[in-house]
Amino acid sequence: FLNGLTPNGLPPHALKLKLKCPVILLRNIDPANGLCNGTRLVVRGFERNAIDAEIVIGQHAGRRVFLPRIPLSPSDNDMFPFKFKRKQFPVRLSFAMTINKAQGQTIPIVGVYLPNPVFSHGQLYVALSRATAKRNIKILIEKEKEKDNETSMKNIVYKEVLTG
Repeated sequence: FLNGLTPNGLPPHALKLKLKCPVILLRNIDPANGLCNGTRLVVRGFERNAIDAEIVIGQHAGRRVFLPRIPLSPSDNDMFPFKFKRKQFPVRLSFAMTINKAQGQTIPIVGVYLPNPVFSHGQLYVALSRATAKRNIKILIEKEKEKDNETSMKNIVYKEVLTG
């Protein structure tokens, strides 16, 4: 039963990774050396008790690191009527990520899937400003949102936030 639980912020019990797969770090391990929650890495190798990975973003891009298994608890302890810990590598596969996880990162090619309009202030800006160039952005929105052969998406902006 417990092995099947995968609450937010916890990797799955059986973590299935391959060489060169992209992962995202789920905990702050060593912020001074670029190992922060949300850091994107690529798996370069496996040791018995560590993952050999390479940081792919930020000022530490290109740095090789070893990620150990650590005891992890769900971030939302109210989700279950009991407490538990899982000893696992603090990573999750990351072929895609939420707009919030992408904030602060530069991503060479960005694909944005928006089945519904963004729902918070500046979220569309964050999604579109991650790419290094406009030509490197692809956006998928629902077909019925098209008007006069033009596709559009509302950018939610709360003026109160700007006037402050």
